[in-house]
Amino acid sequence: MKNNITWVLVLSLCCLNTAYAMRCGHNLVIEGDYKNEVIARCGPPDSIESHTEIVSRTIRFPYRTLDLQEYVEIQVEEWIYNLGPSRFQQYLRFENGVLIEVKSLGRGY
Repeated sequence: MKNNITWVLVLSLCCLNTAYAMRCGHNLVIEGDYKNEVIARCGPPDSIESHTEIVSRTIRFPYRTLDLQEYVEIQVEEWIYNLGPSRFQQYLRFENGVLIEVKSLGRGY
């Protein structure tokens, strides 16, 4: 029984999605890192696209006496790292200089 539990844990660890991090050599880049930290660990990206987005958020007050809608402008940068034909390309999304999203794209070239 103990052996079965061990195998289930090992298999579940193998199937975890590592979309929250990117490995650059011996360094690891995770969500919440700043742009300068990512560049220091991985070097400059192969592609950078910048734009501005306007997002809304609702400010809720206690007892629902008043809800306010606030619009905020954020700076978005989308980076792509091409890590070669043996690895997947990596997409990184920064909002106001903070890494928000990491996901794998197709094979590099």
